[in-house]
Amino acid sequence: MAPPLLFDISDIDLDHVQYDVAQIEQRNPHRGVMRMLDGVNYVSSDLMLSVAYKLVRNDEFWVAGHIPMRPLLPGVLLIESAAQLASFTTLLKYPDVKFIGFVGLDAVKFRGQVEPGHRVTILAKAVE
Repeated sequence: MAPPLLFDISDIDLDHVQYDVAQIEQRNPHRGVMRMLDGVNYVSSDLMLSVAYKLVRNDEFWVAGHIPMRPLLPGVLLIESAAQLASFTTLLKYPDVKFIGFVGLDAVKFRGQVEPGHRVTILAKAVE
């Protein structure tokens, strides 16, 4: 059984794009194959909760080599996607900060396999 979500997203419109790629790139330095966010759907008014998405494409750099004949998005890239959302949200909260680095994680759980054609929904929750 999958662990519970970080927070309830039932009232969030996952088709709404609050921040597009251009707005994401105004804050995050990631470009090209290393930009892991295609849009941010939601950021709470207190900047503590955020939801974004990644569209997993057939032409991504890892597809040919990460399990040939059955490409699966590497878990480390899922983690990178979450780190980029956390960075984006933190940089919204602290606009004078120029760069946020990722330093670690605890208790990672993957909810399933991700293949080309999937849309991955990413949640971030700030700690106080």
